[in-house]
Amino acid sequence: MVSVIPCLDIKGGRVVKGVHFVELKDALDPVEAAQAYSDGGADEIAFLDITATVEKRRTVFDIVEEVAKVVEVPLTVGGGIKAISDIEEALKRGVSKVSISSAAFRAPDMVKEAVKKFGSDKIIVAIDADVNDSLESKREVYVDGGRTPTGKDAIVFAEEMADFGVGALLPTSKATDGVREGYDIQLTRAIADKTGLPVIASGGAGTLEHFYEAVNDGHAQAVLGASVFHFGIFTVKEVKEYLKSRGVDVNL
Repeated sequence: MVSVIPCLDIKGGRVVKGVHFVELKDALDPVEAAQAYSDGGADEIAFLDITATVEKRRTVFDIVEEVAKVVEVPLTVGGGIKAISDIEEALKRGVSKVSISSAAFRAPDMVKEAVKKFGSDKIIVAIDADVNDSLESKREVYVDGGRTPTGKDAIVFAEEMADFGVGALLPTSKATDGVREGYDIQLTRAIADKTGLPVIASGGAGTLEHFYEAVNDGHAQAVLGASVFHFGIFTVKEVKEYLKSRGVDVNL
């Protein structure tokens, strides 16, 4: 069963959407948006506080709690999750899963501990990546909301996280983010095939076909969208109906 997941990128208490992780535009109220997506057939909702790490602060847990109260589907929260106490706080506020990104690179032992303490199904590692032709996979891990290159091969890093027992991986391509020209299929497929974990395709959906390509060609088990939903290009239902028409198993 393939999941369709609207993503709420949060900055300053509002849903925003940018291109290549920058040029952020105000889009929606997070609580209203989450409720609309939940009511509109989303399988899950992602809530990513995209400036928390750079601003050296915790996730906006007060808004997270408000969102958790109005949604009927699982809620994943990421951004500023850098300690076991942050995960505990998120779960206490009604979150189903947490997404760890920069901290997974900088403090991998925390990921290992989190899996042991909370279980694989609660822990997702998000991998922001950009093109680097000098690496074997040609994809490099970036941290700090896609601002800081690490020199680490994204596929190698994904395999290390899989070995820690995380439940899923969420790769986002900086090159395709917000451009609406399609997901980074090469990145998505390589991580899915090398790790065997459920992969959530992220960054670049602009047409219904792109969602299908992520599943069929990228071997993703979930597809995440932001601007196409926020700006009314497609509804969650339209994406699901299209995937169903192409033979993909979705929950209509």
